[in-house]
Amino acid sequence: MTRGLVAGFAIYAGVAALAPAAVAQVTAFKQAVAVAAAEDDDLAAFYRDGGYQPIWVGDDADDRARREALLSIVGKADLHGLPRGRYDADTLRDLMTSARSERDRGRVEVELSRLFLRFATDLETGILTPAQVDNNIKREVPTRDRLELLRAFERARPNTFLNNLAPASAEYTRLVREKVKLERLIADGGWGGPLTVGKLSPGDTGDAVIALRDRLIAFGYLDRSDTRLFDASMTRAVEQFQADHGLVQDGIVGGDTLTEMNRSPVDRLGHILVSMERERWMNRDLGDRHVSVNLTDFRAKIMVDGEIFFQTKSVIGKDQDGRRTPEFSDEMDHMVINPSWYVPRSIVVNEYLPQLRRNPYALSYMEITDSRGRKVNRGRGFSQYTARSFPFSMRQPPSDRNALGLVKFMFPNKYNIYLHDTPAKNLFSRDVRAFSHGCIRLNDPFEFGYALLSMQTDDPEGEFQRHLRSGRESRVNLENPLPVHIIYRTAIAKPEGGMEYRRDVYGRNGRVLAALMRAGVVLPGAQS
Repeated sequence: MTRGLVAGFAIYAGVAALAPAAVAQVTAFKQAVAVAAAEDDDLAAFYRDGGYQPIWVGDDADDRARREALLSIVGKADLHGLPRGRYDADTLRDLMTSARSERDRGRVEVELSRLFLRFATDLETGILTPAQVDNNIKREVPTRDRLELLRAFERARPNTFLNNLAPASAEYTRLVREKVKLERLIADGGWGGPLTVGKLSPGDTGDAVIALRDRLIAFGYLDRSDTRLFDASMTRAVEQFQADHGLVQDGIVGGDTLTEMNRSPVDRLGHILVSMERERWMNRDLGDRHVSVNLTDFRAKIMVDGEIFFQTKSVIGKDQDGRRTPEFSDEMDHMVINPSWYVPRSIVVNEYLPQLRRNPYALSYMEITDSRGRKVNRGRGFSQYTARSFPFSMRQPPSDRNALGLVKFMFPNKYNIYLHDTPAKNLFSRDVRAFSHGCIRLNDPFEFGYALLSMQTDDPEGEFQRHLRSGRESRVNLENPLPVHIIYRTAIAKPEGGMEYRRDVYGRNGRVLAALMRAGVVLPGAQS
């Protein structure tokens, strides 16, 4: 900052002792601050409560430290995948340099506060409003009150405060590191053109194998070599690549494996930028113990102190309107062993009523009851009812054939989503598992229950099995409820280094990335 600028930002104290001209200067500054802040209730309250005193444009050490820290971190916005143009720091610097009058200084003071609030909010909790991007992203972003944010910053050490705004998760740090790595790779030309082979298997030789070898080396899955043979080391590298991309680990290159190998670094960078934004949406304490379901990974995990305590395959909602599993967080407080299935109204009228109209004795394993809970006489038929007029409810009693299986895990929410068992075990052999009406089915539900109960009893399996053997519907409370986070991540940084990628099963990441780019985020190498 130039000496003239510092002099121009000097703040005079002791108004009563000042000459009339100096008093007029201070009054002009305060008036300018009041006018500039008037359109923003939080800024207006902040300056009104502070007597319209500056926190940025003064010549004392605190003000200098604040403005230098802010302009420095805003200059690094692209490191966090934020749009530098959104903050227009260069224009603000020009305003600061050209400020001559007290009114000019007052306007600059408020513009610096405005810049701080925008940047701080973006870095801490994201640029986008999730539900505006996709209405199945029900994520409640933990935004801070803007007035309290300003007050906290005024009291804090500026650099420390600003640097602590970004998510503190290890995942976010790893994503930033991978972002920088990919940007350098893109600048250097990427990892080569697409592989044009049809199919490659262990034992193959030739130019196509050499191209595959070089691609695996570029990815970091294989050490440098001059082999022309698809040998054991290359097979292991392909299998690791497949594992990191949620594919069947057969060591054969073709189909989905080839498609994923031909993804460009620009494509991968886009997924990382989206994952960083999603980390900002969840910039809060997730809980030392919590359940995490990554929809794109088709897995449910119980996490304890940052480590996987238990995990199992999952089936999620079908990629179809009304069935896609939403993203949100809630709290699991109980499980139900031997559950009944109270069929959702949409399934009753859209799927079951047509069958009952044709044959009133169809779906014999279902109970049909009226509004008073009395069983309905099927002999009267149902042909007279439409989806709008059908007055009955349907329930499937506990059994091995129950659609919920033999246990469900409850975190009561307005979306009626929960985790549960299923009799359709064959679906877990697929690598893409989007088949349900929206709830999340578990491959190992009993073991999932044992893991939860192990946190409150010495004999978790015994307690679970006692309820199961009774055949009766039983509620088992969790003494310490666990947060549940249903997330959607297609780029996951591995703690030991490297990345995992998953397919954008619902197309949500494409919509988030498009929204980020509309907001000004730059994706190097992407077509406009």
